[in-house]
Amino acid sequence: MDFFDFLNTAVTPYHTVDCLKSHFRANSFAEFDGNLEPCKAYFVVRGASLIAFRTPKKWSDASKFRIALAHTDFPTLKISPNPDETRAGVCTLHTEVYGSPLFTSWLDRDLGYAGMLAYVDTADKSMTLKTKLIRGKKFFRFPQLAVHLNRGVNQDGLKLNPQIDFNALWCGASENGKNLFVTALEKELPAGARLVDFDVQLFDAQPANRGGFNDDWIYSGRLDNLSGCHAIAEAIASTDASDNDFNVACFFNNEEVGSTTREGAVGNFLQSVLDEASASLRMAYDGFAPAMNKQDCLLHSAPTSLRGNAEAISLASRLSSSIALSIDMAHAEHPNHTEKHEPNHAPLLGKGIVLKTNSQKRYASDLMSSARLRLLCEKAGIPLQVFITRNDMPCGSTVGPTVSANLGIPTVDIGEPMLSMHSIREMMAASDHEDMIKLVKALFC
Repeated sequence: MDFFDFLNTAVTPYHTVDCLKSHFRANSFAEFDGNLEPCKAYFVVRGASLIAFRTPKKWSDASKFRIALAHTDFPTLKISPNPDETRAGVCTLHTEVYGSPLFTSWLDRDLGYAGMLAYVDTADKSMTLKTKLIRGKKFFRFPQLAVHLNRGVNQDGLKLNPQIDFNALWCGASENGKNLFVTALEKELPAGARLVDFDVQLFDAQPANRGGFNDDWIYSGRLDNLSGCHAIAEAIASTDASDNDFNVACFFNNEEVGSTTREGAVGNFLQSVLDEASASLRMAYDGFAPAMNKQDCLLHSAPTSLRGNAEAISLASRLSSSIALSIDMAHAEHPNHTEKHEPNHAPLLGKGIVLKTNSQKRYASDLMSSARLRLLCEKAGIPLQVFITRNDMPCGSTVGPTVSANLGIPTVDIGEPMLSMHSIREMMAASDHEDMIKLVKALFC
């Protein structure tokens, strides 16, 4: 899967998952229906989240999980449910802030809109909900106030109020004032369909590009965390089944708003997939478990709460001796603001993978998981840098601590160094992305 095509296509979490599904299908992954076979690849989708996995050649008491984690969402501005207003002869759309975008970067940009529509066919008496993925062909804008009307802006800095300044200009007002956004969305639907609801957001419409005099950098929107998604997807699709271990790729939605959703890392998505897959694997591999009668088979297809303690303990034991890589972006040292980094822990662009640690446990890395990462990088010949936040600055977090705590799996937080994190247009080094793909392949081999 070409990285630039992925960056330019995955403009919402829904589009990210759609790209991932196409990639996995093209690489012989099948949708998981509860039944597994050895040496096969599967995926399962929940909303704008996806989990893909490869079953091992053998499944035994020594089998473990090798898991890579990323997130499909990114800071943005979402179109509100009732967005339409008319001011100064212009139709505007009110937006709602999602995550923590760098506000000033959204000004004076060509902004596309995309998302998912929920609709029903008016001829369908059962009123079955259907969905359609959309990407509009028009561009919106947040024009900045001219310097002549904001004389102190260059001296005092630009200050934005998201309630006031993020009403997107999308068209000139008609005489009857009925240029409603919902009307525009309805035109995206099949004939005879009625729009029920929508989840639409804005995105930077400028394509991803190479940058720098030697073309060694990548400029794009959504690098946080489409880079992690791409690296994991490439790695699991291009590696064969492990001899004994279960390889898992997780792509969660809603990390930017705390992950406490059914599609997020706090939800039960990963736990339920691992639980069902483990139960199915016990039945699929000859010689692993004693022969089961019909009652045993029914028991193993039931939810965890109805199964015997032995299997639950077995899964917990496997997880405690397994490993997870939580892959998100890392803060590279800014050449114009070196004071913002802890001097001995300042990652550089193009110098390799970043190990992220934090004594307040905002990252999941601990002694043993970090040590295992160091050995993995050493074995694969991948350069490694270490990041900690300054003591006088707050530290962000990832899906790593949540997954590690929920599953009891040793987890290490890592990332690719980048600049302009949470800007509408971010920057990273191409070589670091190549190293990340190489590292995840090493995890799955």
